[in-house]
Parts: sequence; C-alpha cells; structure tokens
Amino acid sequence: MNLDVGSLFAGVGGICLGFKKAGYNVVWANEFDKFAQKTYKANFPDVELNPKDIRKLSKKEIPQFEILTAGFPCQAFSIAGYQNGFDDERGNLFFEIKRIIEIMNSKPKILILENVKNLESHDNGNTFKVIKEVLKYLGYSIKYKILNTLEYANIPQNRERIFIIGFLNEDIANKFEFPEKIDLNKNIHDVINIEEKKPNKYYYKQNSKYFKMLKEKFDNKNTVYQIRRVYVRKNKSNVCPTLTANMGTGGHNVPIIKDKYGFRKLTPRETFLFQGFDKNFILPDEVSDTQLYKQAGNTVTVTIIKRIAKKIKKALKETDSKFIIDKKVKVK
Repeated sequence: MNLDVGSLFAGVGGICLGFKKAGYNVVWANEFDKFAQKTYKANFPDVELNPKDIRKLSKKEIPQFEILTAGFPCQAFSIAGYQNGFDDERGNLFFEIKRIIEIMNSKPKILILENVKNLESHDNGNTFKVIKEVLKYLGYSIKYKILNTLEYANIPQNRERIFIIGFLNEDIANKFEFPEKIDLNKNIHDVINIEEKKPNKYYYKQNSKYFKMLKEKFDNKNTVYQIRRVYVRKNKSNVCPTLTANMGTGGHNVPIIKDKYGFRKLTPRETFLFQGFDKNFILPDEVSDTQLYKQAGNTVTVTIIKRIAKKIKKALKETDSKFIIDKKVKVK
C-alpha cells in the first residue's frame, strides 16, 4: 500500500521520515525556513521541496497525494509563548491548510495535524473548537489524542503533543485507533554517551558564570538539567525535558548533562536522537548549531509518527472496498 504523502510546514522532515519508515511515498513538501530547507534537502533529495511562503502557494504548484500532513506553527498556542492563538500571524497559518485543501483538484483522503498539547485548551477550548469545525466543514471525520514521547515512543523525553487525524471516509475513521502505550525501558544513557569526549564548545568552562551554579546543583549523572536564567532546574523524572525551538537562544536553554569530562550541553545530534531520528540523519555542516537546536525543538518525534502511520495502514486494511483512492492501490 504505497500511498503518496505531501507535507506542509515540513521543517526538517520529521513527519515525512515517520511516514517513509512506515512504507509510504513522500512526494512533495513545503517549507519556508531556509535553514530547515537545507536539512530537509540533505535527507530527502528525491522529494520535491517547494520553498515558498505557504500563503503564496498556488493550485498549480501542489500535486495530488492521498495524505496531507502539517505540523503547523505552535508558538501561538504554546504555554511557553504568549498564547495569542488566531490573533497571532502564526496561528492564522492554520487557515492556509484549509485554503490548500480547497484549491487542490482532489482533497487528500487523510489529514494529519500536529501541535502542542495546549492547543486543546487554548482560549478555554474555543481555538480547538474552531479547528474541529473547519475540518468538519471540509468533510473530515477526525480523531485526536495527546501523546507523550515517554509513553508512546520508548524515548526518554517528556514531550506531549496533540495529533489530529482526519478521514474523508468515516468507515476508516471508525476503524482507526491511536497507538497503544508502550513501556519506557530506555534511559538517557541509551541516547547519550557520557564516556565520549565532545568538542570543547559544548562544555561549560570553570570561569563561566554558570559553572559554579552547575557544580552546586548537579548531583545526578543519570538525568538532564536546564539553566533557567538564574537557577538550575533538575529533571526529577531522570529523562530529557521537552526540547524547545528556542533552545540556546534565551530562557529555555539547551539541556545539560554531566559526562566524564565535565558539564556540557547536549549536542545537536543528541537532541535529534531524543526525537527518534537515526544517527545517520544528515545534519549539514553549513547549518549552525543554533539553527539545528531550533530544528530539533520544532520537529516531531519520528517514532510516534511511524506508529501512527502504521495504524492508518491497519485501518485501511480493515476497511472494505468502499474506500477508493484516486489511483488504484492494492491493500495487501
């Protein structure tokens, strides 16, 4: 069952990679950020990547595909942001998804949206109510659920995100079930290696303003810490805290560990590993650490997407022949 996938707000391709790993064909993507484009192109050289602002995409630039994915901007709804929702320009980009679906020759049969957990409760639930009404207007039957990377990916990162799955076919919607919880049997040392020396730029020097603070507060090599402007916060669950898009640029600093050589930040590679990316995922040399941290914080946990994609396949297999895709696809 080789369904075609198109992706809006593709970022570095976390959602695309999850679907690719589940056996789908990723054929098209749209991403406006020039640094994310470089990382995406390095890892998906055969996918048509449109670099335009989504608001400028025209009908002729969008091919047909059965599945549309969109990890639309979450800062407008995030607890960590100002929570301006649809009053924020980034929040209004949700309606560009609606516009894209309406101008396509044929609506995608399945829709996958991802955002922060707070989307469901933002503005006393009114924001999410509007989103559900828009999707219903477009003809989609939806299911949604908040999934934590800790509970659904066997990756030690505390990361809750809401996933919204829409189906034009109600029978498939009724058959679809989100993945079940799985036990977390990995710890941070399955992701990072405290015996391996990293480049000096990731270590806090003894004369840095944070070194003394870290030395006083750091009492557990089996967990991850963060500097929050004037204090050090310990993650008491011994996992990595939620990776954010503003890691290293201000209040939410890059998570910190203590290895054999001192106190250091997680490397960009390690932040991607905490998101379920493989070690062979290319992080281009010409993309700065600051941008790579941002990309890791903005992306999705690949493992969760792969599990959702497999559940969609299962729902298709359990649905009778009433479901017809634009191109004939044999469901084995």
